[in-house]
Order: sequence, then C-alpha cells, then structure tokens
Amino acid sequence: MPAMNLLFIGDVFGRPGRRAVASILPALRKELALDLVIANAENAASGAGITEDSAQELFDAGTDLLTGGNHSWDRREGHALMDRDLRVLRPSNYPDEVPGRGVGVYNFAGEPVAVVNLLGRVYMPNVDCPFRSVDRILESLQSVTRIVIVDFHAEATSEKLGMAWYLDGRVSLLVGTHTHVQTADERILPRGTAAITDVGMTGPHDSIIGVRKELALARLRNQIPVKFQPAEGGIRLHAVFVRVDPATGRALEIRRLAREPEGGE
Repeated sequence: MPAMNLLFIGDVFGRPGRRAVASILPALRKELALDLVIANAENAASGAGITEDSAQELFDAGTDLLTGGNHSWDRREGHALMDRDLRVLRPSNYPDEVPGRGVGVYNFAGEPVAVVNLLGRVYMPNVDCPFRSVDRILESLQSVTRIVIVDFHAEATSEKLGMAWYLDGRVSLLVGTHTHVQTADERILPRGTAAITDVGMTGPHDSIIGVRKELALARLRNQIPVKFQPAEGGIRLHAVFVRVDPATGRALEIRRLAREPEGGE
C-alpha cells in the first residue's frame, strides 16, 4: 500500500496569500505527487475571516480542504459557507450551536482521512478544553480511519507542544497554526505522529505577520485601534509536506517548505 502524500499550507493571508497558493501550488502538486492539500484559511479574506469567493479561489488553485481558527467568524458570509460546504472546517471546541463543523472524514487516494480543527485556550477565546474535546473526537473515529490530521490553532508554543505530545501515536499529523511564523521544530515523535509548532504564513512576508508594517507599528507604538490592511510584498508560501503509512496511520516523513513564486511577485 503506497504512502499517502499530503501538504498542509500555513495561514493564507488575504489576496497576496491566495495569489501565492494559485501561483505555487499547481507545480507543487505535481512535484510532490500530492494526494491531499489542506490550508488554514481563517485569514483568507483581506486578512480576517473567509468568504465564498476567497474559499473558491483556494479550491480552484488545488486546495482540497480548508481549516479555520478564531478569525473564522470575522465575515458574516463565512458563517453560511461553513454550514454549507463540508470542505470548510472551524475549530471543533466552540459550542455546538455555532455555524459549521470541526471534524470531517473524507476519501483521498482510496483511503478515509479524518481532519480535526481545534482552538487553543492560552491567550485565545474562552472555548471548551481542546484536550478533552480531541479525546472525544478520537474515540468516535477509532473504527473509521487510522489517518487523522489535526490543525491546532493556538497562540502559545507550550500549548501546541503539549498537544503534540498528548496526541503522539493517536494521530498522523499535528500542525500548529495562528502565529504566522514558521518554526524549525518539525519532527516525528516516538509513537509516529509528525508535528510542527507552527507551519507559518502564506502571503506577504515583507510585513508584520501579514499586516502593512506602518499600520502594525502604529498600533504597537500608540496602543490605539488601527484598521489593519494586508501588505503586498515578499510573497511566500509556507507549508509542511508529510508522508503517511495508510496501514498504520504513522508518519514516515515531515519536511518544512518555504516557496516563492517563479520570478517573484
């Protein structure tokens, strides 16, 4: 049974991030023989939230599934999208009454694959415990699939590392998202779970985590509200490439990627 090749793309930030995916992903799908591509898209619409159009751009570029985070709710249009489109997830540890779903089971390369979206609680909204939430979810998936991918959208490095160790041997891949800075700690843990603290940001890196530098600096210096706008320069895609054994669900390889469009943008 051949290994499953998957790519997880770090937080797509606004139109520059969508351009990066459209420019870089088609060639990556061929180069890496990808079976599955997932992207965190909570910032896909102007740097805050997701809309029908921004999601469709990412699907048209070759992304299969989209995960979210605390900014998933920033666009009212996105609420209906999450309710309607099974390919768009939001964190599962929000109350059941909110739009959308936090877990999906899909078929790729002839194998069932579960994707779980979670939100951290350190310096983040007051949601249900992600550790207890994922316990319940994994129990429900035991008879469904061995391949489980978790997007843990969280602020604190310690919380994300804690989740990685907590899930070692229980999921195939744990990726941290949210901080927009790619970390250099990718590894396969002893029981077979691939993990990285933060997969990074796809979008304008000539910025302060995606935002125009002068606007972010004004907020940092003056401590008064400023309407943030996406920057434009230094377009780059951050992702991790992972190979998984479908028979066991164990990761065989994890590799960080940082790619720029051909000829630059």
